[in-house]
Amino acid sequence: MLSEKARWIAAVVLRVAAAGAAAVAAVLMAMSHEEVTVFGIEVQAKFRYTPSLVFFVAANAAVSACSVVVLLVPSAASKLTARLLLMADVVLGMVLTGAVAAAGAMSELGKNGNSHAGWIAICDQVPVFCDRVKSALVAGSVAIVLYYLMLMYTIYILPMFP
Repeated sequence: MLSEKARWIAAVVLRVAAAGAAAVAAVLMAMSHEEVTVFGIEVQAKFRYTPSLVFFVAANAAVSACSVVVLLVPSAASKLTARLLLMADVVLGMVLTGAVAAAGAMSELGKNGNSHAGWIAICDQVPVFCDRVKSALVAGSVAIVLYYLMLMYTIYILPMFP
């Protein structure tokens, strides 16, 4: 069995890693923009033009910020506080998962288009934008995995009954 200090260090490392991955995902997506000329027409691709990509940035930024705030809560907090933080982490994990799923769907649409709806693929025209979105999605997926590992570890070390 791990000592109390070793458990605390493992929890902090997982939380910092998850917060870092979410912050990287938010920054990568926020920096996703490209301007190109197609058939003499200036075309811009920015994350702000798609609500699901804006949601991705907001969700990853919120998860990262909340994880950092949780690190500031004293480790000797009451069991009630620990359980409330755990519930907040579960909600944030679900929001993060939804954000990555929504952004992934838009990424797929940008890459392949939709012939039934008449939407063309844009990644051939704005490859830098699509590469940054892809990188942000990878970082967001890493954040989800780390966040859920952190949740499972927190549930494991949290006493079942007061």
